[in-house]
Amino acid sequence: MQQETIAPFQIIGIAVRTSNQENQAAKDIPALWNRFISENIMEKIPNRTGLEVYSIYTNYEGDHTQPYDTILGCKVSTLDEIPEGMIGQAFEGGKMAKFTSKGNLDDNIIYQTWLEIWNTDLDRKFTADFEIHGPKSMDRANAEVDILVAIHE
Repeated sequence: MQQETIAPFQIIGIAVRTSNQENQAAKDIPALWNRFISENIMEKIPNRTGLEVYSIYTNYEGDHTQPYDTILGCKVSTLDEIPEGMIGQAFEGGKMAKFTSKGNLDDNIIYQTWLEIWNTDLDRKFTADFEIHGPKSMDRANAEVDILVAIHE
């Protein structure tokens, strides 16, 4: 784990309210990804500033055991134009703990990293945590996905 300071940023994408209770997120998040891919959401996001897809966990009701929003989207330069059916949200940035999942995506490497995070004693803020699915995540068998978790200064 490394620590980084992230600058404020804005995202436009699609979202679902979910929870880790009773494996609800294990159903909701893959369904959100399927929608993101099948509806070609990335191409419909205006003012994109990169090709990375962000999977953001935010608007926590408490900690990771409580309901939260998952947003799949891309960084944008402005929230002035949000397409119908999508949401836009600004994030303040700040101090983050960085973890990297490496390996075969079909082996649930990202979920395994989240299990590790949930079992650490990090002083988490539960404001916005996110995965960055960039060029290194495209090879499913040898993927790398960065996970950033908001922590107190």
